[in-house]
Amino acid sequence: MTSKAPRYHSSVSSSASSSVIPSAAGGPGPAAPVSLAQRKRQLVATELTEAALQLLALKGFDAVTVDEIATAAGVSKRTFFRYFASKEDVVVQFLAGMGADIRADLAARPAGEPLSDALRHAVSVPLTTCGEHVERALPVVRLILRTPALLARFLEHQERWREDLTEELAARLGRDPRADLRPRLAAGMALAAFDAVLRRWSEGEGAADGAEDPDALIGEAFAVLAPALDSVAP
Repeated sequence: MTSKAPRYHSSVSSSASSSVIPSAAGGPGPAAPVSLAQRKRQLVATELTEAALQLLALKGFDAVTVDEIATAAGVSKRTFFRYFASKEDVVVQFLAGMGADIRADLAARPAGEPLSDALRHAVSVPLTTCGEHVERALPVVRLILRTPALLARFLEHQERWREDLTEELAARLGRDPRADLRPRLAAGMALAAFDAVLRRWSEGEGAADGAEDPDALIGEAFAVLAPALDSVAP
């Protein structure tokens, strides 16, 4: 009888096909209704990601194939590739929506707020949510950061976040990012803080053993960055 790896429970967010933690950002007003087709798609994506995490926990990343993930989820390999481009994506998708959360929160911050405060709050949104869901988030974050293929794909996502955040900062600052380095520099500093805090948090021992508080780490990071960030604003 084959033993099963511990089951990871994932919740579907609006910013990603499936996410190990709930999406923290949300716009005003009621959420748009979800169609039956969307719910079905979300369900299949969730089954694929849960199947992948169970197999990866049992066998390790390199030993697991797309065929095995699809079989474990009860779908065809062709169906797998309708949802995810690769084995890496089925895992990294758990964190992919964080960039949208950061941008959405920054867009909602008061116009006159110091830039360091606005970015600190925006970056804290997904990290704080990770801290509130340690048992679900920590194993996946560790898997991504400790597996070279997954880390490479996650960094690709972060590069897209950088472009999105640069665009949002350019609008906030009234600057053209093609002619002014400051929006891109500010985006880079904010995401460097995000990455440093995520890595430091992932090195903790979990909630029961006193994993560091992401909010405290964010405060520490932005205390260093605040003077430079606030000098960017007009």
